[in-house]
Amino acid sequence: MVGRIIETEADIAEGMAWLAAHCPRMAAAHAETGMLPLRRKPDGFGQLLSAIVSQQVSVASARAIWGRLEAAGAVTSEAVLAYDEEALRGLGLSRQKARYARALAEAQIDYAALRGATDAEVVRVLTAVSGIGVWTAEIYAMFSLWRADVFAPGDLALQEGARVLYGLEARPKDKALREMAQAWSPWRSVAARTLWAYYHVVKSREGIA
Repeated sequence: MVGRIIETEADIAEGMAWLAAHCPRMAAAHAETGMLPLRRKPDGFGQLLSAIVSQQVSVASARAIWGRLEAAGAVTSEAVLAYDEEALRGLGLSRQKARYARALAEAQIDYAALRGATDAEVVRVLTAVSGIGVWTAEIYAMFSLWRADVFAPGDLALQEGARVLYGLEARPKDKALREMAQAWSPWRSVAARTLWAYYHVVKSREGIA
């Protein structure tokens, strides 16, 4: 079954209140971050293609490449399939990302069906496509499917945010943070948003971000 969906700012507020009531450290983080914005993104092919474009490049580079793809109309599965790898490279994609883009288009994912799939099924379907890892699938479930209880423990900023907030000696690795996040269920997506926001606040205070 699909769990709770985050639809409004009231849902975010409910999740924040639950986390604060169950964990003093989360309460302290919320005092620092204030109310979290909703941040609901659309689902579908374009969001995953954008994620592929953004892999291992700067935000500015990703925006520039995405702009070229948009200008060429190459942001739908049908359009991408109309281009060969060399043509996609001409729009700014690396050879590897051109292959990933075509693999995503060829996969013909039923995005509407994913809305009713379990979190585990969403991850299974998406990671079957070359170029989409667990992190990307979890982020898609969190922001494009608006799931309330998804976490992305492989995210370095989440790991560092957890280290600072909980006073850990070392940054928790993927497995350790996934286990740690069990305590934040059924609001792990809100916990992730809190850790990201808290990490940004701390780094801004230090003059790093």
